[in-house]
Amino acid sequence: MPRSVKYAWNVDVSLAYEVTGDGENTLLLLSCAPTNIDIQREHSRFVEYLDRLAHGRRLIVTDRRGTGLSDRFSPTEIPPVESLTDDLGCVLDAAGSEQAVVMAEGETAMVAMLFAAAHPDRCAGLILLDPIAAWLQSPETPWMPTPEQWEAEMSDTRSRWGTVPPGAISFADEAEREWYLRLVRGTVPPGGLAAEMARWIRTDVRDILPAIHVPVLILVNGEGTGYAHPRSGRLIADRLPAARLDSYQPDASVFGTDPVRVADAVDAFFDQLGAFDPLLDRVLATVLFTDIVGSTERAVEMGDHRWRQLLEQHHAITRQLLRRWRGEELDVAGDGFFARFDGPARGIRCALDIANETRQLGIEVRAGLHTGECELVDGKVGGLAVHIGARVAGMAGAGEVLVSRTVRDLVAGSGIQFEDRGLNALKGIPGEWELYAAKLPVGT
Repeated sequence: MPRSVKYAWNVDVSLAYEVTGDGENTLLLLSCAPTNIDIQREHSRFVEYLDRLAHGRRLIVTDRRGTGLSDRFSPTEIPPVESLTDDLGCVLDAAGSEQAVVMAEGETAMVAMLFAAAHPDRCAGLILLDPIAAWLQSPETPWMPTPEQWEAEMSDTRSRWGTVPPGAISFADEAEREWYLRLVRGTVPPGGLAAEMARWIRTDVRDILPAIHVPVLILVNGEGTGYAHPRSGRLIADRLPAARLDSYQPDASVFGTDPVRVADAVDAFFDQLGAFDPLLDRVLATVLFTDIVGSTERAVEMGDHRWRQLLEQHHAITRQLLRRWRGEELDVAGDGFFARFDGPARGIRCALDIANETRQLGIEVRAGLHTGECELVDGKVGGLAVHIGARVAGMAGAGEVLVSRTVRDLVAGSGIQFEDRGLNALKGIPGEWELYAAKLPVGT
């Protein structure tokens, strides 16, 4: 059967994908680097692997934004992870699939985990190979590299990308070596890869893991080579309500492991899907609260008629910006708005725009955002994450947009900058919370 690589569109960004196989279930494969839909098909063993994954089901293979056959980006304009998460939904739409099990490896596991948490209705399950939730060394992740070690790694990547260090990979022959080098070069140039690495190491999804309620299979490198440490997989499995952890033995081939072993694990995972009852009444969301600073005093000063006119202008601006940034208005009480977003970067940009544009009315708006697991009740969201968002907003000053650390950790690559506001007690919320004031670079 002739191949047919197609393109999905996320606004003006094209995303290459290919569909093979047939069946009731769908597997969406999101590979890590190196990846290129065309070049990987030139290796017979890779073709056999993809055919195994497509046996008895639809297989959607896609190159993520910035790699392979999908649109590239400038190293100075690396998109945030939420853009890559949006891309998965666009690919599923274009391929005519309402729902799929998402299989991701290495760095792309962050994208898949965010997709599962934010869109549980579209994600039937996760298969994660060597996933990582946090890329920087910390008291909880002492096995990960320090910022200085990552800087050295990125410098090395810029100089050696497109080559293979002696002894790193065992090739069957010279032809396989040449194929692998073309695959590497066909994935992404070294500048783009290093810039992406910088985004990954600034992203941390540990706080959103409990919001994933789909079944999860985690396969980890049993020997812990490179950054693929088995403890990263265990950390994720410990925080997921429905995860199973297994290991594989790595090898020095271009695959790094036995593709048959992985395909067998995928088949077993699909066989067990029917026994799982997902929690579809919970979803990961970014909540936004805004209100006008000193509204009571302004209302008294202006009088009822003029104040109502001002509120109508404020409401019109806020609703226009919510539509622009794909926010959903959930409630409005007097001069305050409560909205939700499925991407934290869009939520921040919307809040900053609201604060800037309503300032032209002679008022100051403050805003607060938090990302967390929310309960869905009659189309509305509730739960602790909502209360945290409201408390964060209450800590903001005039014209300020405050966010929790969880929000900050999810928007690396968005261009949004943050000023540390230290540890804060939120009324009625246990513990101390790291808060940050968001702003855009001058001239943005």
